[in-house]
Amino acid sequence: MMKRLGFIIVVLFLCSELLNAQARRIINIPNIEGYKTLKCDLHMHTVFSDGTVWPTVRIEEAWAEGLDAISITDHIEYRPHSIDVVADHNRSYDLAKPLADQSEILLIKGAEITRSMPPGHLNALFITNANLLELEDVQDAVKEARDQGAFIMWNHPCWDAQQPDSVLWWEEHSNFFENDMLHGIEVYNWEYCPEAMNWANEKNLTMLGNSDVHGPMDVNDGHRPLTLVFAKNRTISGIKEALFDRRTAVYFDNTIAGRSQFLEPLFFESLEYNNAPLKLKNKETKVVNITNNSDVDYELELVQPGVGFDAPENITLKAHHVSALVLNGNSDEIASTTNLNVYYRVKNMLTGVDDNLVVTLTFRNN
Repeated sequence: MMKRLGFIIVVLFLCSELLNAQARRIINIPNIEGYKTLKCDLHMHTVFSDGTVWPTVRIEEAWAEGLDAISITDHIEYRPHSIDVVADHNRSYDLAKPLADQSEILLIKGAEITRSMPPGHLNALFITNANLLELEDVQDAVKEARDQGAFIMWNHPCWDAQQPDSVLWWEEHSNFFENDMLHGIEVYNWEYCPEAMNWANEKNLTMLGNSDVHGPMDVNDGHRPLTLVFAKNRTISGIKEALFDRRTAVYFDNTIAGRSQFLEPLFFESLEYNNAPLKLKNKETKVVNITNNSDVDYELELVQPGVGFDAPENITLKAHHVSALVLNGNSDEIASTTNLNVYYRVKNMLTGVDDNLVVTLTFRNN
């Protein structure tokens, strides 16, 4: 009887593990008008360069974490497992593609051109043949990627292994940029790079945030760094068009970095509140219940006092919660005011190194 009970427990445990493996997380970052918000990781490795997992594992991880698209970007020049794993540079993509199609994960063909600084490491996405990037001269390799129609990004410019003393933009990067061979830059690669954020804004480069994962992905209750791509449709060509048009934001920890034209609609699409008139009067209090349907706890700081009313100096709109915004009338004129405008800085939405998104919450009063 005890043996049978033990067998049943083992079977139930294995079934539970199987069900867990089949469960998919949902990342709640809203679409914005005209675009789908696709959750992408465009920098990772497998045993076909210096990673430790098989290519299909990257698809399984992406599916379980709720991603829309990934790119396996194995190194061209650095393949420490090549004694045991003998294959051409397209093999990791070829092995992952059938499972990606079955799982409805968009798999973007990519590779990493791996050189010392300058120019450092560069990812080439949407390539057609990774083998042709194996060229001695880095200029020739990057030009070949460009000629294949690749979107090319500078990886981890703040990586202290390559720039230990200061983070510099080199002449080589200017040359790539001026010759249509550099289109984006990683603002986040397991650490935030303020210099990259500056260069993205100054030079109008696409902002990216990726995991650069080598071992098994383990995000526990959090999430990997992601590039949010605002695409016209959920296709590889849709992602490519959006990247070249710089329609991205970077999602890491509880922070989103990007341009205000995308962050502002993303913020407001996350929220719901009743738009019925408040009818706030002097020495009265009204409460606006704001529902945040996203995964982000929006941290707000008052930019300037309200006209005729007081609003909280700081408030956090917690993810998947209803937060109470308390407004207090402090002037007789408030009774005749049509709209109440509250100006907040969103402390965890970055538009620049020293800049945050500023939003106006408008509530009807009469």
